[in-house]
Amino acid sequence: MTTLLRIDSSARTQGSVTRDLTARITKAHTGAQVIHRDLLQTPVPQITEGWVTANFTPPEDRTTAQAETLAFSDELLAELEAAETIVIGLPVYNFAPPAALKAWVDNVARAGRSFRYTADGPEGLLTGKRAILAMASGGTAQGSEIDFASTYMRHILGFIGITDVTVVAADQMALDAKASLARANAQIAQLTKAA
Repeated sequence: MTTLLRIDSSARTQGSVTRDLTARITKAHTGAQVIHRDLLQTPVPQITEGWVTANFTPPEDRTTAQAETLAFSDELLAELEAAETIVIGLPVYNFAPPAALKAWVDNVARAGRSFRYTADGPEGLLTGKRAILAMASGGTAQGSEIDFASTYMRHILGFIGITDVTVVAADQMALDAKASLARANAQIAQLTKAA
C-alpha cells in the first residue's frame, strides 16, 4: 500500500478551490493510505532563534529542550519521509505561497534530514517521491513571470530531492473561473488515468 501526504494550506475552509482540488486528487489515488496535514487546523510555528540553534546542534549533543523544540518539525519530516506521493494545496496569495505553507517549508528543509551539503553543492535526500501541486489563483497565470508560488514550490521540492512535480492549476480564476476549473479537472482526470 502506498502512502499519500495531503497538505492543505488555504486560509479558507469553505469554498476553497485548493482544498477541493487536493480532495479530488487524493480520491483519485484509490487504495493509498492518506496522511492529512491541514495547516489551518494545526498551524506550523515560525522558526525561531532557538529552533535554528537546536537544528544546527548535532543530534547527539542536543539538550532535552532542543529536542523538544524540533519535535514538531521532526513530525512533519516523518510524514514527508513516509509518503511516496505528496499533494500540496497551493493557493496564491500576493503572487506567492501562503505564510502557512512557507512555515511548513522552513520546518522540513533541514540540513542532514531532507538535504545535505556536499563538495558539489546541496543534495536532496527525499528522492523517489512524486509531488502534485494543486494551485489556485485569482489573476496569476501558472508559470508566468509573476508566479512566485508554483515556481518556488517546484524549486524547494527539487532542493530536497523531489523532482517529479506536476502542477494542477486552477489559475486566473478572476478572469474565467469556469474555464479554469474545467482545465484543472481535466488535469485531474489525466492523473486518474495514470494512477
